[in-house]
Amino acid sequence: MKRTSMLVGLVASAALALTACGGNASGTKSDSAGPGAKAAQGGTLQVLANAAFSHLDPARGFDGGVNNFYRLIYRTLTTQGAAPGADGTKIVPDLATDTGKPADGGKTWTFTLKDGLFFENGAPITSADVKWGVSRAWDPEIGIGSPYAKQLIAAPATYQGPYKSGDLSTIETPDAKTIVFHLKKPFADFGSVVAQNTFTPVPKGQGAGNQLDSKPISSGPYKLADYKPGASLKLVRNDKWDKLTDDVRTANPDAFQWTFGLDPATIDERMIAGQGTDADAIAGTIQAASVARIQTPQLKQRTMSGLGGCTTYMGLNTTKKPLDNVKVRQAINLAVNKQTVRDAVGGSTLAEIATSIQPPTITGRVDYDPYPSPDGKGDVEGARKLLTAAGFGGGFTMTLDTRAQPKMQAMAVAIQQALAPLKITVKINTIDTATYYEVIGTTSQQHDAAITGWCPDWPSGATFLPPLFDGRNITAKGNSNLAQLNDPGVNAKIDEISKLTDVTAANKAYGDLDKQIMALAPVVPLLYEKVLMLVGTNIGGAYLHDGFSGGIDLVSVGLKDAGK
Repeated sequence: MKRTSMLVGLVASAALALTACGGNASGTKSDSAGPGAKAAQGGTLQVLANAAFSHLDPARGFDGGVNNFYRLIYRTLTTQGAAPGADGTKIVPDLATDTGKPADGGKTWTFTLKDGLFFENGAPITSADVKWGVSRAWDPEIGIGSPYAKQLIAAPATYQGPYKSGDLSTIETPDAKTIVFHLKKPFADFGSVVAQNTFTPVPKGQGAGNQLDSKPISSGPYKLADYKPGASLKLVRNDKWDKLTDDVRTANPDAFQWTFGLDPATIDERMIAGQGTDADAIAGTIQAASVARIQTPQLKQRTMSGLGGCTTYMGLNTTKKPLDNVKVRQAINLAVNKQTVRDAVGGSTLAEIATSIQPPTITGRVDYDPYPSPDGKGDVEGARKLLTAAGFGGGFTMTLDTRAQPKMQAMAVAIQQALAPLKITVKINTIDTATYYEVIGTTSQQHDAAITGWCPDWPSGATFLPPLFDGRNITAKGNSNLAQLNDPGVNAKIDEISKLTDVTAANKAYGDLDKQIMALAPVVPLLYEKVLMLVGTNIGGAYLHDGFSGGIDLVSVGLKDAGK
């Protein structure tokens, strides 16, 4: 999944596992307050956020912060579990009774809906509604989010979603409870695919245009009560949701209240003080300047930390000259000073230096460094030799896209300074955080490079390498292949791996493919970022979820004392 720049700072953790009733990141015993406390029913949980959600429409949003939020208002056929540690990455039934029944060697998958499922207006959720929601993924304007439905489900090449093209015959609904998907090729892990946001049910005939971006149609435990784009959002209970049908969501608070547009330093100050309603608040990863301030025993009790399951990287647009030259891309990989990039985000406390595309949390990942440099400080001389061999010893000018967020801008400056000795002039183009992914995912608006990140949709190489580097999946909008790499050897290897029915063997093969891709240098892996979060004194049921770049699992968190 594309990831935000820790908009609310709720980013995925793959290292911390808190127990339900005690313990925290510092290893000390938690008392009645703090992350380890049990959550009560009731109250309003506050979320302090730097930027707004990208989209409320589940076919459009595909970044870490919004994926976590979606689980409060939407349900899918399956979903990831609600638990700390590895248990949170397990795929479990949600709207469906199980994780799917394959047939035809894994090319056909059948799911049966549970009884007692309703939208917020009281209308029953049927297989036709699930089909309608999935079909929206093919709409060229709406379906800019998760790519897996379009990549895996068979469909005519001319199909453009239900509003423009009508029915999609490769998704069958023989009755109101049954939905059958016909795939292009076998896919052993399709039960994980249907946990994606694009498998959210939408009432048949609805959801055209921007309808769901302004007024979502809830199938989960909460519904939208008030939304001021860019400023605030409030969720309240959906009384048509039945807990008996849902083994994942605890729905502890009566309401969630987001406040958007806050300066990150202001958020830190409020969370450290913990006054008033901020005692009931969660927020993002703290700023580097605040790390030293939270070392007191009282604040450590409220901290949560762990290694994020994502890779922050710089995509290099291989269609732009001179970045179409592999030696130029390799030179940039050698020259970037990852130490200063890490310093820009707060040093080793908040990030590890990245060497490969896949982060350490991916099954089958290979630990290697294709472009080594002394202490991660860059190999300028090695880079200069490559540039000279490529005919660009005199340098060139390139434009680097980044977000309007201090940390990301600092990373861009670090890259700019690292490439300057090679006479590469880096022009930094700053884009509004809320629209960043939509802009850089539109191929006509892409510049030479962009600082971005990717998190797994489940801990498999299948969710990392094909979305980012399969050249046949490059799209005009919602494009994940920011490098626009379309290499026949890489495409062929992806096809070869996709035929493997053993998921363990496939993950190992993806580890090898990581090396093959990095030889082409379409990206510069920068960091594996860490999470360091501070929660309010009245927060309970908080743990970092391994499966989301949303960090604190919103479906389990709540208030320790709902009456405060």
